[in-house]
Amino acid sequence: MMRKYFGTDGIRRIANTELTPQLVYKVAKAGAYVLSKHTNHVPTILIGRDTRISGTLIESAMVAGFLSYGANVKLLGVIPTPAVAYLTRKLNADASVVISASHNTYEFNGIKYFSNKGMKIPDTLEEEIEEVMDSGKIDDLTAVNDKIGVSEYCLDLIDEYVYFIRKQFDEVIEKHITSDFIVGLDTANGATSVVAERVFKALGIPYKIINHEPDGININENCGSTHLEGLKKFVLDNQLSLGVAYDGDGDRCLAIDEKGNEIDGDKLLAIISNNLKQKGKLNKDTIVATVMSNLGLNQYAKENGMELIQTKVGDRYVLEEMLKQGYNLGGEQSGHVILLDYNPTGDGILTSLMLIKAMLESKKKASQLGDMVRIYPQVLVNAKVNTNKKYDYDKDNTIKEAIEELEREFAGKGRVLIRPSGTEPLVRVMIEGENQEYISQKAREIADLLEEKLK
Repeated sequence: MMRKYFGTDGIRRIANTELTPQLVYKVAKAGAYVLSKHTNHVPTILIGRDTRISGTLIESAMVAGFLSYGANVKLLGVIPTPAVAYLTRKLNADASVVISASHNTYEFNGIKYFSNKGMKIPDTLEEEIEEVMDSGKIDDLTAVNDKIGVSEYCLDLIDEYVYFIRKQFDEVIEKHITSDFIVGLDTANGATSVVAERVFKALGIPYKIINHEPDGININENCGSTHLEGLKKFVLDNQLSLGVAYDGDGDRCLAIDEKGNEIDGDKLLAIISNNLKQKGKLNKDTIVATVMSNLGLNQYAKENGMELIQTKVGDRYVLEEMLKQGYNLGGEQSGHVILLDYNPTGDGILTSLMLIKAMLESKKKASQLGDMVRIYPQVLVNAKVNTNKKYDYDKDNTIKEAIEELEREFAGKGRVLIRPSGTEPLVRVMIEGENQEYISQKAREIADLLEEKLK
């Protein structure tokens, strides 16, 4: 079913024109109903947001919707997404909401719902919220007299999250940290700008920080995990041991080693899995990633006695697989890493500390750990096709034969992945292999073939 409001990561639109207060009010009212209809008490809902200028506007409309339904609200203020997920469980709240558009530019904003377990809600619940929003039912969900909800500011709850993170790492950091181990932090002028420093200070990790002065419109602007150039320069100029960059809402982390090379999500998964496996803490010796993860991660897992399971793209699908099979490590290339023993959502700060822990315990430099994985070149080419035919690529024999022939030729040293775009009239052709030039040529050939056959 095509959803009208919710995409792969909540609702995300331009604030105040597309994501209007009226729409947000309805999303809140319908969400409060759907997420708490099985409870027999007055529901409590937490709200956190990032640093966007539109954050308080969306928050106000959201609060109005919840209170009008009869739910009580705790406002957490500016706080990373994973901290909201953690507090939802810790406080036994009925649901929570993060107001953020993650790595998008400041004019966008978005709404992500979490269940009482601190997890992003499944597609089925989002569909149910949409049904309620568009039915006349929403008008019946109005609390009267003494049933109207109240909201309160609980800005100090972030201390609970700082304490939780600190407690996981203080022993190991204290044992191994040295004064010449210095980490560069880039908080993307986003939600981690209020808390990353506090965590690093509390743990006694020497750090230098950039992009931690949000003004409502500089979130993700040439900074954070989507723009690593500034952090790379900062690490090299200051001769730092490591640089870590978070995204706008703090659920992702990417890193830069001491030589200025990127450590992406695939490398992070390898480094962290290696550290966990040595301690016997990697459940079923398995890593969960998506079909977009690099072939190098696959090879790495094979060579080190681990299994790599690949899901469709989207952190929610990674999480679903982990929960279903009892795995505890999963993630995406974008640096969205889920460590289920700690938190049921990606957590940038946690991920960066797991990387630091792996460095300290192995007494290796970041570049040495990053080199454990050989990342194969990847090429992505978009084929413009007829929207009605974009799912038919696997029905055409010529296309099938061209792909199979290339895969035979790769003999395990490369792969072809075809993905129709969820939103546009495009089919994406992704090829990995050892030779960049050759795979670029092949990707173009297959894309041309798709355009010709599916026009």
